[in-house]
Amino acid sequence: MAPLIALVLGTVLAHLAGAQGFTPVDSWPAAVAVGLAAMFTLTGIAHFVPKMRDAMIAIVPPRLPAPGLLVAFTGVLELLGAIGVVVPPTRVLAAACLGLLLVVMFPANVYAANQRTNPLSTPLGWRTVEQLLFLAATAIVVWG
Repeated sequence: MAPLIALVLGTVLAHLAGAQGFTPVDSWPAAVAVGLAAMFTLTGIAHFVPKMRDAMIAIVPPRLPAPGLLVAFTGVLELLGAIGVVVPPTRVLAAACLGLLLVVMFPANVYAANQRTNPLSTPLGWRTVEQLLFLAATAIVVWG
């Protein structure tokens, strides 16, 4: 739920700033990019916070090698994407890459849905809706 709140709150605050004349965020795609940056900064940092990191490692499907390395790698990608979506020349490419990352990481969320004791376990229906909203946000930035 926290990533969704970060996305919505970041987008709304950026849009309000744009409405007040702050030109870097004077369009919906630019405001959504700020929301995505907030969301992926939050989730990217979580990949390195010990308790959250352990929970993330536990949801890596067992058929994938080196879960700790995968969690660190995806955390770095999320943080780089968060930076990329707020830099106008890289915004579209970064949003497209973040959308792809969301798709690639979704199997971990499916796997997590079956781990009721994991703090990252979210009912699959709700997690799928969230994921679609996140993908819609990346699409808004990519296609404006």
